[in-house]
Amino acid sequence: MFNNNKIINNYQHFIFDWNGTLLNDLWLAVDVIDKMLVKRNLQGMTIERYCEVFDFPVKDYYQNVGFDFDKESFEIVGTEFIVEYDKRQYECELQHGAVELIEKLYQKNLHLSILSAREQSMLEQNLKHYGIEHYFPIVSGLNDHYANGKLESGLQLIEKAHVPASATLLIGDTLHDAEVAKEMGIDCVLIASGHQAIHRLKNSGLTIYDNLKQILS
Repeated sequence: MFNNNKIINNYQHFIFDWNGTLLNDLWLAVDVIDKMLVKRNLQGMTIERYCEVFDFPVKDYYQNVGFDFDKESFEIVGTEFIVEYDKRQYECELQHGAVELIEKLYQKNLHLSILSAREQSMLEQNLKHYGIEHYFPIVSGLNDHYANGKLESGLQLIEKAHVPASATLLIGDTLHDAEVAKEMGIDCVLIASGHQAIHRLKNSGLTIYDNLKQILS
């Protein structure tokens, strides 16, 4: 178990995931996918079920919840989700404790970055909307909307940051974040207020926090 002071004092570079980690958008992702499923006469979505089944790559997750890619392409389904999500994205708020944690790290002159499966230009717009873009010199998203994974982006981010991997910590909310951190050769902690159930996160063997505020407590 990490001591909270150790987290802040033993790392020089903090990489944050966006959706579910800094942004509280779980409820919106569930609402959008629920409407898409019901429109196709498939089983609707609840928060509990979503947190049990959501995964990367999202194409597999879509198939697991009932979308048939023999009837319509993954690109059609993925685009429909993004269009509906983006219409309502700014109904979401940042996670409790997000700004406080970012500000505390920033005041200590530590390096801060974003690593996200969100499309790059939209990710940059999101950070500007919430007024936190100035905290993050490096913002690394994907070049499309289909959230296939972010390992390649993560490896490029490490090169850009010029901070040793041993001094870098990733804060995320999914097992994919844990897997990416492992491949990047960096440490990772997860929060359970995002897109996957806590019992799933515990399978990573990593330290799990209930939320970002707990890191600050």
